[in-house]
Amino acid sequence: MTADLDQLKQEILRLTRDYARRAHAAYRPGDDPDRTPHADGQTIPYAGRVFTEDEVEAAVGTTLDFWLTLGTEGAAMESELAAFLGVRHSLLVNSGSSANLVAISALTSHRLPAERRLRPGDEVITVAAGFPTTVAPILQVGAVPVFIDADPVTGNARCDQLEAAYRPGVTKAVMMAHALGNPFDLAAVLRFCRAHDLWLVEDNCDALGCSYSMPRELAESLGFTTNSPGLDEGPDRVIRWTGTWGDISTQSFYPPHHLTMGEGGAVNIVRDQKLKVVAESFRDWGRDCWCPSGKDDTCGKRFDWQLGELPAGYDHKYIYSHLGFNLKPLDPQAAIGRVQLRRLPEFIEARKRNWQTLREGLVPTESVLEFSLPTHATGWDPQGGFSWDATGCRSDCSWFGFKISVKPDAPFRRTDLARELDAHRIGNRMLFGGNLVRQPAFVQLRADRPDALRVVGDLAGADAIMVDTLFLGTYPGLTAPMLAKEIEVILDFCRSR
Repeated sequence: MTADLDQLKQEILRLTRDYARRAHAAYRPGDDPDRTPHADGQTIPYAGRVFTEDEVEAAVGTTLDFWLTLGTEGAAMESELAAFLGVRHSLLVNSGSSANLVAISALTSHRLPAERRLRPGDEVITVAAGFPTTVAPILQVGAVPVFIDADPVTGNARCDQLEAAYRPGVTKAVMMAHALGNPFDLAAVLRFCRAHDLWLVEDNCDALGCSYSMPRELAESLGFTTNSPGLDEGPDRVIRWTGTWGDISTQSFYPPHHLTMGEGGAVNIVRDQKLKVVAESFRDWGRDCWCPSGKDDTCGKRFDWQLGELPAGYDHKYIYSHLGFNLKPLDPQAAIGRVQLRRLPEFIEARKRNWQTLREGLVPTESVLEFSLPTHATGWDPQGGFSWDATGCRSDCSWFGFKISVKPDAPFRRTDLARELDAHRIGNRMLFGGNLVRQPAFVQLRADRPDALRVVGDLAGADAIMVDTLFLGTYPGLTAPMLAKEIEVILDFCRSR
């Protein structure tokens, strides 16, 4: 009977692969010869899922086994993601937004040192330009976000404002994203956090596969001596993936991101085992027990605990040490994610190539358009590439998007360009929420509770991003004709104006 079932499963999977090859050829990588050619006039999305029959087979295979909640596939993906990054643990969750919620919630745990524990009214420094769910969890745990400005060129925080944002005894953490796959100034942020004993939460949702390097002497002064797996710039430098410099980091596996599980995300625990325990508790209903779903008594003393005011011997699986959530993904999602993770190196390189293609093609528009520079870069030219500042730090971007800003003296505005791109069915997006402080939710929050957030300076850079900036896609599903079409439309538009 078992042999018959196994044979039947293999036949189902064979047919699944055949079906997927025929039905989903339009979603193969952009350089795959079996990908459906892009026809002129079809939409060019700014992002999307990129997969082959391998992912479909993985999803169907684990669904046939029908262990739906997080199980062996989830455990394997957590292990493989942690190994790729070189962090101590990765915990899968159901979205990048949930990852941010779990990460910031973990810092509120009573199991952390009292002086470092994030309590209601404490402050977390963040950046004004970005995606709202980087900031929302700060408010959701009762803390106060403190907004510093963004640099319109990199899209990242103006780190010269960190000290102005700091309040002794009140500031407990820094939480910010690597904007559009451009690492923020990790050296400056880490120096600041070390000086004031602050947590650093890296929102790495747009930046999986980006790296940041610095001179070894500087890295060692900040507590880093080793490279991330697979990275090396020689004995005099330390290079690490983004998401591995802070105390805790987050990932999103929503389809536009560097790899996808459909929905999904992860919380990466870089070093501290205690953070893993509390993050897992918040993810899993707030329970004290760490047994995986479907398993009991892995500690060997399930009925030997006495915690809180519960009677001695109360079932450890039903003891709750935190006010948590249920934020796990499904095991079939993890099966898809494992295949995607194996594709990640090629996806990273494709994003870099696509950014380079767009940048080279749009050189003639430099009088009216401004383009992003990696953090620490001071310029770019087609022959020499990037030039760098004197810090010795470098960032290597696996770009989430190709950022374009319309210069103030251009004869058109950002919305004019966006409408032209829309007219040609070219996907484009703002830099998410622009200046978040101007968003209706935050305007209402300030009206209802003026002390719910704090702002440093005038946020002129975030306003400029809000008014002048959009981005195109760099995702691995873009083909050469798609990129050529985008360049052609933008060149023609700029010439016509």
